[in-house]
Amino acid sequence: MPVKLFADNKRPIQALLLDMDGVLYHGNSLLAGATALLQRIKTTRHLFLTNNPRRTPEAVADRLEAMGLPRPDPTQILTSALATAEHLARLKPGFSWYAIGEDGLETALLAAGGRLDAQQADFVIVGEGPGIDFDCLTIAINLVLKQGARLVVTNPDASVDDQHEGEHRVLPGGGALVAPIAIACEVEPWVIGKPQPALFEMACARLDVEPADCLMIGDRPDTDIAGALAIGMRAALVRTGRFGPDASWPAGLPRPHWDAPDLPHLLQAIEPWLP
Repeated sequence: MPVKLFADNKRPIQALLLDMDGVLYHGNSLLAGATALLQRIKTTRHLFLTNNPRRTPEAVADRLEAMGLPRPDPTQILTSALATAEHLARLKPGFSWYAIGEDGLETALLAAGGRLDAQQADFVIVGEGPGIDFDCLTIAINLVLKQGARLVVTNPDASVDDQHEGEHRVLPGGGALVAPIAIACEVEPWVIGKPQPALFEMACARLDVEPADCLMIGDRPDTDIAGALAIGMRAALVRTGRFGPDASWPAGLPRPHWDAPDLPHLLQAIEPWLP
């Protein structure tokens, strides 16, 4: 399929945000054009943006390097765990928390000045990864119902892609893992990651760029594209993730500026806008 241009915006692109899984790689395998794209934009402001809260930025940088890409500085990696921690720290400095998730989430919460408190937490925070069980659900539910803790989820993805022993598999995402607590407590969780604005706004602040001067490259219409467009960014979809070349555009979602089959076609299409 050729690249489709849905909005002809003449404004130069000054910075880029890059989703990773489904854009740069699948599992441990690089996707076509990933190296060429990073080489082309190495002198342009850019960040790697992910809804995945499981790994620390250092671990993400190590993973990219292990796959053969240039190792980015960890400060160039913004995860939903970091966005959650920084957002809560601004809202309530010294906040207390009870979290369900892996090291990436807990490390971010501690670094932001948060304090673990399973008795009187200000926030119950759900990320992704193993560890959710009857006991932790019970603690979380009682913190929300009896202590008034606010329920927060790092990202709304119902499911995420993964590789296990070379085979593709689907894992529950933050949206699925927070659901038992939300249902038991009859509350709506506060969502931080894409498509909500917090992650995008934090990225623009780090890059010192206005949303209108930034391009988001992603593979999911419902998170990457919808979220970027909602705050005035340009958005480019590559159909190398779960949303494939033959998929029909989801009803009710806005179209990206560019709709490309892969990174090589997209890079060629956006070249006139790049510095």
